Amino acid sequence: MTEQATGAPKPQPRAPRGGAQQPAAATETMTGAQSLIRSLEAVGADTVFGIPGGAILPAYDPLMDSTAVRHILVRHEQGAGHAATGYAQATGRVGVCMATSGPGATNLVTPIADAHMDSVPLVAITGQVATATIGTDAFQEADICGITMPVTKHNFLVTDPAEIPRTIAEAFHIASTGRPGPVLVDIAKDALQTTTTFTWPPTTDLPGYRPVSRPHAKQIREAARLVAEARRPVLYVGGGVVKAGAAAELLDLAELTGIPVTTTLMALGSFPDSHRQHLGMPGMHGSVAAVTALQKADLILAIGARFDDRVTGRIDSFAPHAKIVHADIDPAEIGKNRIADVPIVGDAKDVLTDLAAALRADEHADSRGPDALSRYAAWWQQLDAWRDAYPLGYDLPDNGSLSPQQVIERIGQLAPQDTIFTAGVGQHQMWAAHYLPFERPGTWLNSGGLGTMGYAVPAALGAKAGRPDTPVWAIDGDGCFQMTNQELTTAALNNIPIKVAVINNGALGMVRQWQTLFYNQRYSNTVLHDGSAAGTRVPDFVKLAEAMGCVGLRCEDPADLDAVIEKANSINDRPVVVDFIVHEDAMVWPMVAAGTSNDEVMAARGVRPDFGDSDD
Repeated sequence: MTEQATGAPKPQPRAPRGGAQQPAAATETMTGAQSLIRSLEAVGADTVFGIPGGAILPAYDPLMDSTAVRHILVRHEQGAGHAATGYAQATGRVGVCMATSGPGATNLVTPIADAHMDSVPLVAITGQVATATIGTDAFQEADICGITMPVTKHNFLVTDPAEIPRTIAEAFHIASTGRPGPVLVDIAKDALQTTTTFTWPPTTDLPGYRPVSRPHAKQIREAARLVAEARRPVLYVGGGVVKAGAAAELLDLAELTGIPVTTTLMALGSFPDSHRQHLGMPGMHGSVAAVTALQKADLILAIGARFDDRVTGRIDSFAPHAKIVHADIDPAEIGKNRIADVPIVGDAKDVLTDLAAALRADEHADSRGPDALSRYAAWWQQLDAWRDAYPLGYDLPDNGSLSPQQVIERIGQLAPQDTIFTAGVGQHQMWAAHYLPFERPGTWLNSGGLGTMGYAVPAALGAKAGRPDTPVWAIDGDGCFQMTNQELTTAALNNIPIKVAVINNGALGMVRQWQTLFYNQRYSNTVLHDGSAAGTRVPDFVKLAEAMGCVGLRCEDPADLDAVIEKANSINDRPVVVDFIVHEDAMVWPMVAAGTSNDEVMAARGVRPDFGDSDD
């Protein structure tokens, strides 16, 4: 199938493995900096987000001459990192960012940690002080390799210019294979300035790095046996399914077996929201049906998920009756939080394909088709009862102001088909997860593991740079927006027409919600205005947007909502920012309070679902 038909991004070209047969190497004499740019061209990098500075400056001179690599000058290194992440998530290619030594490099730590938590293929290239001054506390020196070691898949310090091609090839290979993740390449300034011999392709050498992709057949057979025996199975689908491009295989397995599907925050779009078998998102703010299905399941098929605390709640009370089949590309994740009855190390696409094949075999005939559906009839009757009794929903404000859920829902309904949505972190992120339509993979980008405020705008910038023909909406909160909105200037000057919805409730909304529920409404340092009626205009986001070369719009009246959204959708020659003034007391429901059991899920404030299981 074509990329357009599947929605799956094209993979990044991979560097050759060490020892593999390679074409004859071509050699040229050049500086280390020229070698770096030639290496980026050779591995297929076409976009770099960055800011020059002293230690990395030698690389920026040959970069100016490259016709294959586009550099986008951001306004802050954090913006470069998140933009590279958005690019990677939207395209499936390796994202690339670049910064100088010291503060330039340390400003990349947050997006690197963010990419690490969400398994995003990223290569961060930083300049370092000259080799002779490393370790002397030289001007703008920071041990960025040491700083980022816990939050990178691997990192390199390069002091020999001859090592640059091999290092770049290995960095891209490591970032994009196995469990994807960020790789840091720190290059000393003198290595960039010294003349060297450039050879491509290089001979790579990665002893011990042999990621497993094919699952073991014995484990697949055992998983199939448990499926055949189960009466209350659930598919718990994580972001690994999106990374593996396995949406079609997931759909095939789900429809083959009739098993209900839950998709985590990072997996939204991997299974169509509109599908009859989709129960929604599980976890702290997941749907009642999804949360409860996992709690009452007798078998959980976890594919590309990691049993993180936001999904499981109190881990010792999570899914007490369930056997666990846990499939993941990263063996370190299996059994880390919940012991697996059947551990499967492998790529999600291969696992789903092999499991479906095993279930189609004669010995498991009753685990598919009509037999399976009849076997799960009682289970689906219960699931449908929960889904009907506790659907997602929201109330409109009594004072006639805008509901944030309504705003986000209408943006999703009016957006062009296949629009990519990015989100910041907080209430607006959870509302976007619930009320935007996710029918295809690669249309939802957010910071799941690290929960990075300020992610949305630069990630939208990167996504649009990577897929310029696709509409991109950033759903942001007024708190998040004020952290990285300077990248709107980057978008305007580089003709990257993203659209930004600022869900402006004048507060740090999610923290305020916790203060409402758990701190007796003592709103300590969560109000973002001065308390006056006009306080939400400081800053005035419309004027701010216009000052940065964007179109600024504002919407306060529900009667104007559709017209304002449609106007934003119609403007495609500049970035657009819409300041939606929404009711400050809206909350995210359902909710499982931090540190409690998922059995304590609340459908709304003061509404504990009745599961009819008091004797359980």
